Amino acid sequence: MRWQSVEVLKGRTISPGKVEGETLVSKEPIGFYGGVDAKTGIFIEKGHELEGKSVKGKILVFPCGKGSTVGSYVIYGLAKNNQAPLAIVNKETETIVATGVILAGIPCVDQIPVEKISNGDHLIVDASTGTVSITKKSQ
Repeated sequence: MRWQSVEVLKGRTISPGKVEGETLVSKEPIGFYGGVDAKTGIFIEKGHELEGKSVKGKILVFPCGKGSTVGSYVIYGLAKNNQAPLAIVNKETETIVATGVILAGIPCVDQIPVEKISNGDHLIVDASTGTVSITKKSQ
């Protein structure tokens, strides 16, 4: 299996930092309060496309957040419990996710066309410059 660099996307810095890793992608918005268990990092929202999957060590890609402001503290709890994603990439980071990633020190970029990113892609997220580099598996 080989990797092929596809594209560098320019977005907006929400929380600085630079990481690289494998993606976990949701086409649906994510509500962290009642959606993700802060102790285990597992999606617990019934019927969500990521139900049963872990955010730990992944670059979590989704369009936007939803739900209660308590979601910010769930994101913070994920970091404190060593269950956090490496980074978060959004189309639009609303205040719940923004507050959570800043409190938790998780790199985050928004204004990214998330539909260009697939599960299992390798990303380099340089949230300090607002860039996301996509590398895809080539056949």
